[in-house]
Formats: sequence, C-alpha cells, structure tokens
Amino acid sequence: MTNFHVGQQVVCIDAAFKSVTIPQGLTEGQIYTLRWVGEFTTYVDGTFIGVRLEGVERGVDPTYGYEDPPFAARRFRPLVSDPISIFRQIAFDPNFKVSGPEDPGRKKEKVREKECVE
Repeated sequence: MTNFHVGQQVVCIDAAFKSVTIPQGLTEGQIYTLRWVGEFTTYVDGTFIGVRLEGVERGVDPTYGYEDPPFAARRFRPLVSDPISIFRQIAFDPNFKVSGPEDPGRKKEKVREKECVE
C-alpha cells in the first residue's frame, strides 16, 4: 500500500540503476512532483507500485517496448514539511507503523561472533 498521490512532492532516496536500457533522469536528494501513481507490471521486475514524475519523460524502452515506464515508488519518500508530524501521527494512533526503512543512511552494527576456546 502506498501513501503517494498525484501532485504530491517527493524526494528521491535511490537513484542507482544497474543494467538499464533507457536514461533514468533521476538525482538522489532531488525533489519531484508526482504526475501518476499506480500498479505496473514488467517482464523483468514483475508487478510493483510505480510513479511517473513531472518533467521526466522516459520515452519508449527500446528493449521491452514500454512507453514512459514508471519508476518504482520505493525509490522515493514523501517530502515532509513538518519534521515532527510522524510523532503527531503516533500520538493520534498508537498502532501507527512506519512503512519505510528506519533510516537508509544508518550503518548496521557489526555482530561479533562467539569465540571458541579450546
């Protein structure tokens, strides 16, 4: 389930692509406005929630023939103008759960393995 809607401003959190056949036109940290949100199915990626962005026309994919294929919604997060709004949501609904990753820039702690003493 996505909380995105047409006209919403989002920020790109993942602009890295591997083995793609058309130019992407994304910049990490850039703010975009959504012009389309919906379910999309491709041969390679299967079914996913996709978004199309104002000012980013991708053309026709020469390999698979998709016209203006959307970006995966997971590459974006809503632009938050009120940094404490998440806490207001939690106060209003104690069962509220954040749907995205905790912090994409956070480093995971290394787990030490137990040492065997012989």
